[in-house]
Amino acid sequence: MKKIFFALTLIIATSCQQEKIGFVDNVKLMNDYQEKIDIEAKFKVKADALTKKRDSISQAFQIEAQAFQVKAQTMSQQKAQEEYGQFQQKGQLIGQQLQQEDQQLQMAGQTEMDSVIRKVKKEIETYGKANGYSFILGGGEGGSVLYGKETNNITDQIVKLLNEKYKK
Repeated sequence: MKKIFFALTLIIATSCQQEKIGFVDNVKLMNDYQEKIDIEAKFKVKADALTKKRDSISQAFQIEAQAFQVKAQTMSQQKAQEEYGQFQQKGQLIGQQLQQEDQQLQMAGQTEMDSVIRKVKKEIETYGKANGYSFILGGGEGGSVLYGKETNNITDQIVKLLNEKYKK
């Protein structure tokens, strides 16, 4: 009888323990995280500068092309074709250089964003452990939470924590 009572008590005690589950809206989290906002702003400035450089080089190249067309009219056809070939090569080299700079900027931006994502995941893990969560799920676009009670949404707490740590 004591064994049955003990077994029932144990079953009741373990069944009363519920897993603590929360979820984070990934989109809102990343849109409100100040470090991510700052990185995007920094790379927008760099991208704008690269666009201005590209526009300036393109404009200078167009002027050079117009000058070449005028000059080519006074040259022999063979000489004009030779210089036109050199002019095309120069244009291709400029295009390749600008494309390479653009790719480098994109790679640098992606590297920084990957670092931010790793930091966010680590902070969510730390928060979950410190606050007794068994699971913290990701919601929002592409997330795994199709529905969750708003009381289980811990997005604002995580954003606040991340932004406070970022300010330091």
